[in-house]
Amino acid sequence: MAGFATGSGRPLQGRGGSPGFRFALYAILSVAIMILDQRFDWLQRAHYLLQGATYPVELAVSSPVAAWRWVQQSFANRDALETENQRLRTRLRDLELRSMRYDALARENAALIGLRKALPPVAQRWLPADIVDIQLDSLRQRVLIDRGSVNGVTGNQAVLDDQGVVGQTMYVGPWSAEVILITDPAHALPVEIQRTGLRTIAVGTGDSNSLALPYLPANADVRVGDVLVTSGLGGVFPPGYPVARVTQVHRDAVQPLAHVRAAPFARLQTDSNVMLIWFRHDNPAAPLKISHGELTSGDRTIQPLPVPVKPAPPPPAAAKSPTAAEANAAAAQRAAPAPARKRGPPPR
Repeated sequence: MAGFATGSGRPLQGRGGSPGFRFALYAILSVAIMILDQRFDWLQRAHYLLQGATYPVELAVSSPVAAWRWVQQSFANRDALETENQRLRTRLRDLELRSMRYDALARENAALIGLRKALPPVAQRWLPADIVDIQLDSLRQRVLIDRGSVNGVTGNQAVLDDQGVVGQTMYVGPWSAEVILITDPAHALPVEIQRTGLRTIAVGTGDSNSLALPYLPANADVRVGDVLVTSGLGGVFPPGYPVARVTQVHRDAVQPLAHVRAAPFARLQTDSNVMLIWFRHDNPAAPLKISHGELTSGDRTIQPLPVPVKPAPPPPAAAKSPTAAEANAAAAQRAAPAPARKRGPPPR
């Protein structure tokens, strides 16, 4: 018994390798996984499968809130519902009158500027989507929509609402997609000032009511109230879509850059529906996809133009024949004797 107790206090040899060997093994395994993920996108596939698997859980978590709202709506007061219905009818009638007025103004404007037909729209298809989850904090500005790859949604796809640019799809699952908003700190959107055409970058600040323009010099022509639209760069949004309005411009004499803030047009905090847009690739206003600094598509019909032929130089002018008076003067000059050279004093 004493010998067994003494032996039980000693560490057992042969169980597991040394820490250095395990560290080297884990390092080699990590490098191999990174190389495989770089070549075959294993982690992207795993993220795709996990997002599809967790989507029912997200719906189940949000179901009690939806059920409670349904119960509240079911037991709402009838008089309140009738009042709300009458208010909505009145607003609908006002909107119809306003729409008729806008249509008449649009037709009159088209006739005044001589347009005969409208330009083909750059948007080819659109798909409405409902927001099922939202995350708005200082570090992440994301929403989850109920459309995924089975609906044709792809990564880096433009997302809009009826007011302006919302963001773009980031992670796409089978039945859902995560949208990064333009106010996310990790999002940067190429824009231009509509008044001057000055191009810059709008960066998210983590606040759903504010965008930053950190790359404008202090002497840039920007004012409060300027409208920011997409510049068409970046390969996601076509040019001319409304983004934000400048709300603050601060210039410091000792700082080379101006402090500019803008408020997004999109209702990022209250939106419940958004639109996914597909663009016509053959339209000149369609955004061009860029990968590793190169365009992924181009126009093969554009070829070099021939060099124009250089025109021949004009023939030299014919020599003018001398007149008789000029000929006589030249002959007299040749016949005249040379003037005598004046001799100096003889040398001594």
